[in-house]
Amino acid sequence: MEILIKATHRTVLIFLMLFLALFAKAQDYKTIQEAFASSYTLEKAEKYSAAVESLKKVYDESSYEMNVRLGWLSYMSGNFVESATYYNRSILLKPYSVEARLGFVYPAAALGNWEQVINRYNEILKIDAANYTANYRMGGIYYTRKDFAKAYKYFEKLVNMYPFDYDALHMYAWTNFQMGKLREAKVLFNKALMNRPGDASCLEGLSLIK
Repeated sequence: MEILIKATHRTVLIFLMLFLALFAKAQDYKTIQEAFASSYTLEKAEKYSAAVESLKKVYDESSYEMNVRLGWLSYMSGNFVESATYYNRSILLKPYSVEARLGFVYPAAALGNWEQVINRYNEILKIDAANYTANYRMGGIYYTRKDFAKAYKYFEKLVNMYPFDYDALHMYAWTNFQMGKLREAKVLFNKALMNRPGDASCLEGLSLIK
């Protein structure tokens, strides 16, 4: 009988501990959600440093959500190194995260670390080969560097996936133009004009083709 009573007490104690743990967790979530809500309000008011501080009060380095949010807010507040650190921590926590890598490129680009930007975009394309943003921006980077052959493959892929997308058509047209593929460029400029009639850049491109 004594053994039975002890076992019952032990069961009640375990149940009570579990209940308290769940209650504490619920309280933690409420506090965290309030901190996130505050950060959104402050961000809307363009008080980015204050938004960062609102989240730092409840910061947990093992939280992907906190790190990725602080990455963005730190970037907006101009703390690019800190922003990159938060985004890198997010990637370590969620190795397949595309959003954290897309976020990382903002502070990296602001710091002029273009090789890091390219590395992150390549990582994204290994995870998601059809990712629009990574393909478009990689094409843009190589176009700016006048490496038109490399830019071509990214814009070609996008136009194959999004045949009537203005941005893809527009940049693919200019890339073809730069490579001397004038007939192809003319067709592409005209298609882009169907999407965005009167577009100045496309009209300029057509005016340069004799």
